[in-house]
Amino acid sequence: MVIAVVALIVIGPERLPRVARTLGHLFGRLQRYVNDVKADINREIELEELRKFKTTFEDAARGFESSVNTTVSSVQSEVAKTESELNSMTQIGETAPASSPAAAAPAPEQAARAQGEAGASQGSPSPPEKTTV
Repeated sequence: MVIAVVALIVIGPERLPRVARTLGHLFGRLQRYVNDVKADINREIELEELRKFKTTFEDAARGFESSVNTTVSSVQSEVAKTESELNSMTQIGETAPASSPAAAAPAPEQAARAQGEAGASQGSPSPPEKTTV
């Protein structure tokens, strides 16, 4: 109130409305400038938070990727080890039947069947098969 009375006396009644309007415009500009600065600061803070979040997320993704790569490589080595064991067992299995005495002598049923087929090819009749009903 005191400021208004002093302004009326110093500026005068004719120029006071124009000065008040100018001060209002300047005060509005100052408020807009302060609001713009606040908005810029908030945007920078949010941008910095997003950068930190991005960095954290990328670090987590790299850690997960390295964990997956480690697991995959260990699984691949286990698969390769198992494959080599199976291959060695297969090679042992292929050489073992040829050297075993059981493989050298055919089973009695197989021998009889082989003789029957040989006899059938020579023209001798094969014995009739038994059928049960």
